[in-house]
Amino acid sequence: MAQFGCGGSRCTCLVTAGPGVVVTGNGSAGAPYVVEAGVAPVSCDDVRPCLSAGPGATYDPDTGVIGAERTVVEAGTNVTVTGDGTAADPYVVNSAGGEGVATSVEGGDGVSVTGAGTVADPYVVSAEPPATGCGLTGDGTAGAPLAVATAAWPYACPPEDAGTVVTCDADGVLRGEPRGQVSFVSYSETRDYPDLEVPAGVTPTEVDVPFSTTVTNPDPCLPALVLVEREADVDFDLPVGAGAGYAQDTDEMMYLRNSGTTAIQDTHVQTTKLYQHTLALGPGATATINFPVRLSRGSGGATYNRIQVFIRALLISQ
Repeated sequence: MAQFGCGGSRCTCLVTAGPGVVVTGNGSAGAPYVVEAGVAPVSCDDVRPCLSAGPGATYDPDTGVIGAERTVVEAGTNVTVTGDGTAADPYVVNSAGGEGVATSVEGGDGVSVTGAGTVADPYVVSAEPPATGCGLTGDGTAGAPLAVATAAWPYACPPEDAGTVVTCDADGVLRGEPRGQVSFVSYSETRDYPDLEVPAGVTPTEVDVPFSTTVTNPDPCLPALVLVEREADVDFDLPVGAGAGYAQDTDEMMYLRNSGTTAIQDTHVQTTKLYQHTLALGPGATATINFPVRLSRGSGGATYNRIQVFIRALLISQ
């Protein structure tokens, strides 16, 4: 060591030991400084920032050993804990059952339960296949799902064009389309006149307001076809050589002529005619049927004194 600032048999330089270092000697030739590294005391506060562990980590400042506090495991309700947490005697956690009573598992409707609930014989819960009745096939499994039992379509037309509708009602019952209905309406009226002269023209002439009635489709679901049958009967008085005719609308239905030698009183012939009045009378809808009776070709003093009509309607919902 340089001798600057030193005199005599020893050096007056100051050597101080830092942490973990020991200095002996006085710097003289007989007692030189000896610097040795020792074991410096280290506290937990010095070590803990270097560890990522929580409060479970421990440090022994005398030995420098870092360890861990033992994990504490406590048994809760219906649970038992055995062992001390070591490799030789690890913790074992078991379920002890509800206050010593074994767990009970029961199957409800359509469900079955087997097994004892142990590791060797665990509970097995299975759904029983649903029972099927008329109109259903399959057992509800993936391989045989429940389905509606249908028959083969035996007609030449495709079912998507001519097939009817099947629906499910509010009670979960399958329903078909509503049934068609047939209803019948009949109306009759007679009008008397004081021997009025029959119009002479060839074209039928309306001599009174038309006879009229109404029909109503009673079906709440389907439209109805309305077929109408109308009958007319006119009473004529025909002197000798007289003639008269009557018509439905403009279609002359009857002509009578007295070719005899005496007068004819109250002669009449009843005629009928059928026609389609309405193709599609809506559900609950009403239609008016008019029947104008017209007279024509009156001659020789011919008169009429009575007109009787019948109106009959057939309603077919479809």
